[in-house]
Amino acid sequence: MISLVVTVLAFSAVCGSVLLDMRRSTEELARQTMENLSATIDADVNRNVELYDKSLQSVVKNLALPELAEVSKPILHLILFDRTTTAPHFSPIQVFDAAGNLSLDASTLKPAPERRGDEEFFTAHRDNPDVGLFISRPMLHQGGYSIVLSRRIATPNGDFNGVVVGAIRLGYFHDLFGRLRLDELDVVSILTHGGVIIMRRPFDLDVVGKDFSQVAGVIETLARRSGWFSGTGLDDGVPRMYVWSDSSHPLVVLVGKPWRNILSLWRKEAIRLGAILLVLASFVAGVTIFLIREIDRRARAEQRLEELSITDPLTGLTNRRKFDAAIEDEWRRAQRLQTPVALLMIDADHFKSYNDSFGHQAGDQMLIGIAVCIADSVHRVGDCAARFGGEEFAVLLPGLSAIAALSVAETIRSKVEQWSVDQTGVTISVGTASLTPGPATPWSVLVEAADKALYAAKASGRNRSVLSTPAREWPLVA
Repeated sequence: MISLVVTVLAFSAVCGSVLLDMRRSTEELARQTMENLSATIDADVNRNVELYDKSLQSVVKNLALPELAEVSKPILHLILFDRTTTAPHFSPIQVFDAAGNLSLDASTLKPAPERRGDEEFFTAHRDNPDVGLFISRPMLHQGGYSIVLSRRIATPNGDFNGVVVGAIRLGYFHDLFGRLRLDELDVVSILTHGGVIIMRRPFDLDVVGKDFSQVAGVIETLARRSGWFSGTGLDDGVPRMYVWSDSSHPLVVLVGKPWRNILSLWRKEAIRLGAILLVLASFVAGVTIFLIREIDRRARAEQRLEELSITDPLTGLTNRRKFDAAIEDEWRRAQRLQTPVALLMIDADHFKSYNDSFGHQAGDQMLIGIAVCIADSVHRVGDCAARFGGEEFAVLLPGLSAIAALSVAETIRSKVEQWSVDQTGVTISVGTASLTPGPATPWSVLVEAADKALYAAKASGRNRSVLSTPAREWPLVA
């Protein structure tokens, strides 16, 4: 009898451990799902903010041209606003002078008199020249509730000379949230870096526009680039898991899901499994414990083998085998969707001399440092950073244009250059290529183009990024 009780207790402990593992797996799956949702919303929102900000910067830049003083107002409008971003949710761009009076409006050549010198989007730039892009609280602007984006206009000597203003209507966020499949109690909040909630789903006037910068969860969100925490809703008291993907963007997307929804399926499975195991515990205790241990050991071994098979042991990046599989998959997808695929070929400059001078261990540390700089610059789902062989690395960037890929290459090169200040001047050369593949084009064409650009970077002095494009006879050097 005692032996049976001990067996049942031991079996129950194993079952409890399995249920805890299931719970952790359920939580991890929910976190990953919410990360993907947060990243999707973040990409849409911040892409629109960045596009609109580029339009504002373009107007600011063009206003500084001295030739504009001599052109007519229609021509001035054409120069300033012809290439500004337009969309149903974007308000026309306006220019206010240093006194806060409306001087130019993209929607009309004869704007009605308007004075906004006391608005926050104006005073923020007037009082602080280093604000950069300012994003206001939700407010009434040009006949609709919007968030106002503004940039400072300066005189040639740096004095305040007015602001360029645009707005994104709150209807954009409502439309965006309406396209998402969310549960009733799921929460999506969009915050500024000042801790102000500019939009929320479900919409709540008591929350939107309020400053929550002193709330513990918001402080944690703005302090780390990405992550998650468990918290209680301020308005409804519902415990939730909150996840954000990238707080470095102008607006931060925070997604919350109730714990009871996350764990509902797990609870049902736990109750069902517990009942079955309780009935069978006295009969299969020993066998079950043995099988659980064997299955767990085998799973860990297989997982470890799989990790080893696709990971370069020195740098921790993807190895050549995994890279070949990744570029094959992305190339086929690009052929099907007719989207570009970009590739960076990266080579450590003077690696052999470095190895000969400082030894193989120093050479290995050099390669590890370069790998860290690469991994720190490549974050998108689908990107693949790999050690291509020896001192050569490859970075696959699906969906990126040539110029965007060159920007990533320059980011990596700059990080290596900064890191190498204490590393006896370690530098890299980067060859960049971006192609939209034809139906019968092999991906080796992309590799060859990036490789040629790499050789061009080496030949033109090293420590530079070179872009290979079919439209140019010579590569573009950055």
